[in-house]
Amino acid sequence: MKTPSRFNGKKFLNTVPTSMSADYSSMLQRWLTGKEERVPRQPLGPFKADVAALQEPVPTDALRVTWFGHSSTLVEIDGLRFLTDPVWRLRASPVALGPKRFFAPPLTLAELPPLDGVIISHDHYDHLDKDAVRELARTGVTFFCPVGVGGHLRRWGVAAAQITELDWWQEVRVGHSHTLAATPARHFTGRGLTRDNTLWASWCLIGPQHRAFFGGDSGPYEAGFREIGEAYGPFDLVMLEIGAYDEQWADIHMGPDHALAAHRALGGGALLPLHWATFNLAFHSWHEPADRLIAAAGPDVPLLLPAPGQRVVAAAGPMTSYWWQNYLEGGLLG
Repeated sequence: MKTPSRFNGKKFLNTVPTSMSADYSSMLQRWLTGKEERVPRQPLGPFKADVAALQEPVPTDALRVTWFGHSSTLVEIDGLRFLTDPVWRLRASPVALGPKRFFAPPLTLAELPPLDGVIISHDHYDHLDKDAVRELARTGVTFFCPVGVGGHLRRWGVAAAQITELDWWQEVRVGHSHTLAATPARHFTGRGLTRDNTLWASWCLIGPQHRAFFGGDSGPYEAGFREIGEAYGPFDLVMLEIGAYDEQWADIHMGPDHALAAHRALGGGALLPLHWATFNLAFHSWHEPADRLIAAAGPDVPLLLPAPGQRVVAAAGPMTSYWWQNYLEGGLLG
């Protein structure tokens, strides 16, 4: 049964019990003494997107995606363009001591092609970039976000007419033939001391010929993903987080194994992993999520692992460039 989000008068709730407790003393010790290569030993990139190619009109029968890092992608679907969780800032934090990007964005915000919408999954700093929002808002683009997130945008000067807020399972028409649907996820929100006073969501992008799924951030949620797949699948492109996982917060981030389970529950399709190799947000090495994903994925999972800024066609089949291996010890650039 498709049910909207639950709000208890103070905060939004997950549909299943979700723990976000952590042993902070243990985390501090691991942070100080862990030997993982959480940050690349040498700078990544520079990576450059083909700005001229991205400016060309999107064919009405195309499904292409460009990963800019973390959860920021440009999805070209059946003639329209959507930008997801645009984060261009240097740090995923409101302060100068926060996690720093491993590489510069493959193009500037000014170099982006005209957009038909900006899709926001939730309000965490590594998904909602105030400066990027302000710059994009000047183009007149519409922002699609979960309930409550529009409050941030309005405070930052975005016109109310440019903001569409949706609850889980609500839909909105974009243009003449596309639909965006906000769907559930298992996560939390907050940009300060207050938590969960805005909603988090995944998104379905439905064109006349293709369907794409953008997972945002979520913990293991197979029953929920199965429900989404039954309602809006099958998908030609599935974008899921694979990084920033840890046993102490296993309910709110999936990691590679649960991402593959989510991919199966959603009904398959080309799988583009997100949320890795951009910020140091966990205790695993920066490249471990992709290494584990490749090792665990079977031959029936068409993985898309382009370098940042590299555009891929969803239907072209598996694409594993192994670009990150060039930066490891013994690699081409090591």
